[in-house]
Amino acid sequence: MPGAARAALRTFLYVYLIAFLVALGLRSAFGAELIVSSRVWPAQDYTRVTFESARVLRYQHFFVKDPERLVLDLEGVDINEELKGLPAKVGANDPYIQAVRVARNRPNVVRIVFDLKTEVKPSVFPLAPAGEYKHRLVLDIYPVKPPDPLLALLQPDPIREMSQAPMQPPTIAEKRDPPVMVSEVPALPVVKLEPSLPPPAQERREAEKTKAKVPERPAVVVKDRLVIVAIDAGHGGEDPGAKGRLGTREKEVTLAIAKRLKVLMDKEPNMRAVLVRDGDYFIPLAQRVSKSRRMQADLFVSIHADAWVRPDARGSSVFALSERGATTAAARLLAQKENESDAIGGVNLAAQDPVLARTLLDLSLTATINDSLKLGKAVLGELGDVNTLHKNSVEQAGFAVLKAPDIPSILVETAFISNPDEEKRLKDGAYQERIAVAILGGVKRYLSQNPPLSRAKVAVN
Repeated sequence: MPGAARAALRTFLYVYLIAFLVALGLRSAFGAELIVSSRVWPAQDYTRVTFESARVLRYQHFFVKDPERLVLDLEGVDINEELKGLPAKVGANDPYIQAVRVARNRPNVVRIVFDLKTEVKPSVFPLAPAGEYKHRLVLDIYPVKPPDPLLALLQPDPIREMSQAPMQPPTIAEKRDPPVMVSEVPALPVVKLEPSLPPPAQERREAEKTKAKVPERPAVVVKDRLVIVAIDAGHGGEDPGAKGRLGTREKEVTLAIAKRLKVLMDKEPNMRAVLVRDGDYFIPLAQRVSKSRRMQADLFVSIHADAWVRPDARGSSVFALSERGATTAAARLLAQKENESDAIGGVNLAAQDPVLARTLLDLSLTATINDSLKLGKAVLGELGDVNTLHKNSVEQAGFAVLKAPDIPSILVETAFISNPDEEKRLKDGAYQERIAVAILGGVKRYLSQNPPLSRAKVAVN
């Protein structure tokens, strides 16, 4: 080999070696850049802290007593601006975290200390990339004694108090498209009361009367007992749901409608609503079911805002559970998408309750599904007076969130958030109110024909 060629080869190898060593040094010095995001989601149920990274994070955690502290060591990283900003993300109203401190414990190890307000039991687990997220390390901080959801019926409710405030003058949108009044639907526990309805809606009601009457249920009917409705605002927290072209997130729309529906239901003398999710945080699908059963809910209504690949898809839909497959291909795809919420929101699969899982899979749901279809039909009829119906009948598919074996459950797709026109309506308070009024009207119409049964004690998970 000529001398010039050997010199060129040596120069190339030297430059390559220097570049390799520099890359190693940069990786060691700037390993903290792997923490691309950190988020804190406080709620009464639990507080979640997530760390998002380009690769799987190694970690250890332990407790320190007097005072209560939770220590999390992140290995192979160093402090960066994202971690420095973590303490500021903990609000004073967080029910479980008092403060957070971040410091370098030893080379390539960051120690994060959570000063706690009470004794807790944490769950720490990694999540593989899902949706728009990279690798995540999740820290769920649960109270030792979970809050009782039934106490929500007895506590002062700012949403209910807000409903007693003086009415504001109607907005331009309300003047253009006046909301349906609650008085247009029968009041509980009236069994037979027909409201004054516009001709198309009246014709639909008359057509329904001509159909075969449903036989009465052979059980003790109690007209005056309190009816509890679990209102489930879809998605939340780490799981934003669908996103409209204007940037509207499904989790925000569903919570807004759920709160409006709760206000309306709580005004009814024999009805109380409990929000399964009352803030921006994630609840796994199975826990939504078990929480509703702990509430001793009579009905379960899950609120969503659909999305489709085509922006011209529009209209409202109502779904019930199916044990034998979906009624349409679109319903099956929608159920698959909604059931992916656990993967996106983040569930510790190792900590799932096997008793609950067995209950959801093994119990016969036939009777409950029949009642769910009746409830869905009543709600769909009311939604037809507010928005175009995507389908004129209740559809069925294997929605995990509808699998309570003893609670009639429906999933309401209020509109297509992927449709620019419907996205604008979903953001409008007047439209949200009209959707809430329609759902309430359907619930009341169902209960007028299917009064609540005497409450039996059942084992809940």
